[in-house]
Amino acid sequence: MLNIVLYEPEIPQNTGNIMRTCVALGIKLHLIEPLGFSLEAKYVKRASANYMKDLNYTVYPNWDAFMKENANKGKFFYSTRYGKKPHSDFDYKAIKEEIFLVFGKESAGIPKMILKNNLETCFRIPMVASARSLNLSNCVMTVAYEVMRQLGYPGLSFSETQKGADFLENFVEDATDV
Repeated sequence: MLNIVLYEPEIPQNTGNIMRTCVALGIKLHLIEPLGFSLEAKYVKRASANYMKDLNYTVYPNWDAFMKENANKGKFFYSTRYGKKPHSDFDYKAIKEEIFLVFGKESAGIPKMILKNNLETCFRIPMVASARSLNLSNCVMTVAYEVMRQLGYPGLSFSETQKGADFLENFVEDATDV
């Protein structure tokens, strides 16, 4: 139900972090070319923590190709410093179609004409007036978790599953934990 769209991302570490977030939240990532890096494992491996094999993603040659495939599938929201509403003001729970959160490239954001044509769904993550922007991967995580919170965290685990839900209750300190 939730999709992250990166418009021409430039920094592999940001995209790698976003890939990891998408896997952890069970959401799809859409990458709009040109990318400022290669998707070869050596460029994104460290930041994505080897989650790329589990990532649901599609790469598109340009914005038009992305929109041709996805325009009628859902509701689009655009991250921009020019937005007049915070991301948390939208009622994502009321949306019954796919939700697409669109984030622009690190150096220039989303093209201004795309934003101008979608003013009602542009948002700004609140910050002090003198700050121009936040790190892209932090923005994606902030907004994605707000959407998931409003939706009730569908499909997400609320307890540790790898070591067990009662791991801390049963924990016994040994010399390697000091």
